[in-house]
Amino acid sequence: MADPARAKRLAKRISTVVASAIEYEIKDPRLAGVTITDAKVTNDLHDATLFYTVLGRSLDEEPDYPGAAAALEKAKGVLRTKVGAATGVRFTPTLAFVRDIVPDAAHRMEELLARARAADEDLARVRQGAKHAGEADPYRVSGAEAAGELEEPAGEPWDGPDAEDMGDFDTLDGRRGD
Repeated sequence: MADPARAKRLAKRISTVVASAIEYEIKDPRLAGVTITDAKVTNDLHDATLFYTVLGRSLDEEPDYPGAAAALEKAKGVLRTKVGAATGVRFTPTLAFVRDIVPDAAHRMEELLARARAADEDLARVRQGAKHAGEADPYRVSGAEAAGELEEPAGEPWDGPDAEDMGDFDTLDGRRGD
């Protein structure tokens, strides 16, 4: 039976081992900005998926995603050997590397929030000296209306459609009352 808690512990250990190996042991320059962000292991402990992100060397430089992916693929065998030696499990899980898109999504959300804040500031600046188009209280009731002293309009009150308007129909929904 599979143990999800054991799979989580193994995933954490695998991510630590792989991150340490990438930083200190593997000398590929394409892995200089690679960071392991998360790891998932299947419940049967046979497959491990490692999520990574690549940081640019400077703020203006775009990260080398294809180079990092190629370097991780090349180092996969060495990393799996190190994971097997460090974890001591009977079957060393296969490693799969997937680029983590969460930081990119978070950066996009930050940009959208900054635009929304700028739009709110512009709206607040426009509202600063603005006045209402009509009266301050458009629903204000005059003293005569509040006291109920208004006159009834001239003529008879209307009770609804006349009999000749209804034609042969007796009800409002159009069915005969027969």
